[in-house]
Amino acid sequence: METPGSQSSLHRANLERVVRAVRLAGSLTQAEIARSTGLSAATVSNIVRELKDGGTVQVTPTSAGGRRARSVSLSGDAGIVVGVDFGHTHLRVAVGNLAHEVLAEEAEPLDVDASAAQGFDRAENLVNRLITATGIDRGKVIGVGLGVPGPIDVESGTLGSTAILPGWTGINPREELAGRLGVPVHVDNDANLGALGELVWGSGRGVRDLAYIKVASGVGAGLVINGQIYRGPGGTAGEIGHITLDEAGPVCRCGNRGCLETFTAARYVLSLLSSSHGPDLTMERVVRLAREGDPGCRRVIGDVGRHIGSGVAHLCNLLNPSRVVLGGDLAEAGELVLTPIRESVSRYAIPSAARQLAIVPGSLGGRAEVLGALALVLNEMGDSTLLGGPFATRSPVFT
Repeated sequence: METPGSQSSLHRANLERVVRAVRLAGSLTQAEIARSTGLSAATVSNIVRELKDGGTVQVTPTSAGGRRARSVSLSGDAGIVVGVDFGHTHLRVAVGNLAHEVLAEEAEPLDVDASAAQGFDRAENLVNRLITATGIDRGKVIGVGLGVPGPIDVESGTLGSTAILPGWTGINPREELAGRLGVPVHVDNDANLGALGELVWGSGRGVRDLAYIKVASGVGAGLVINGQIYRGPGGTAGEIGHITLDEAGPVCRCGNRGCLETFTAARYVLSLLSSSHGPDLTMERVVRLAREGDPGCRRVIGDVGRHIGSGVAHLCNLLNPSRVVLGGDLAEAGELVLTPIRESVSRYAIPSAARQLAIVPGSLGGRAEVLGALALVLNEMGDSTLLGGPFATRSPVFT
């Protein structure tokens, strides 16, 4: 048996440190593994050889700084993860491996507000269909990441605001999907998953501190501090949609007046254009018309950008992130929305914090949240599962 402080226990800990570093990064050279883990180059070399012989990692030739190197990534056969993203109007599912490769992905329209049961039925069917289509061994599925468009109450595991998804009242999304699929499920809100997706695959790569801003039916921010999502003790960190901009403004669904959300969320913004552009307008179409030169849509996009900038300035003053990534349909407006955001940040943020801040569009578009769901599993899973032995706790598999 292994005892604390024994050579075998230390070796096991070093194995897990290497696996974790590779798992979170996707791929690293052996020199990068040594730097990130603090282990010696010789120790890393021996561990990588052992993991390769055991089928846990794969090693491929590469170059770093003009020199030949070896890139280490988790084996494509080491495990499979699934991402499920519920948006207000869509369901998207992705299947990937531990080497950060997306093997299959599909989206379909869905009115998620109508019924939680219907939503989970559709999610279960789509997951099973993708697993079957890819020919993946279901026993390799390690876990599922689930994104929902609202804050998750840490204590109860239910959605924190029934005003966002009234048809989901009393539903525990993690337990519901885990019961259907028979594997561990990790749940987070869409803004946090968007932040994870952009951090691992998109505009946030290489950054340790960032905020991902998503403007849709609500307004939220996914906060990354020192490379990790910050959720707060109650799981509601990043709810910038309820920063007060005007105490005499419109009544928000939270009960307060003049929240940022009431000036930027789709249902408020579209109403400004309904008389001139028709009742069937969508944010996607507003952005497209603005890019084509429509003056009304350009004005609305600019106003939304200035209001978002006020919220970003608050974040800048409090957390001083190095990058803000704008996601959702608004990101497609490019400089039409980014320039007014930067102008507001320059006006309202502390100058030293504003100077260090880069404000950029997300590069993943509508895929950010589902890829973030994959990243959530990669972040939360235990490395003992991959290494086998007496510490392995292999998950149950699909039925």
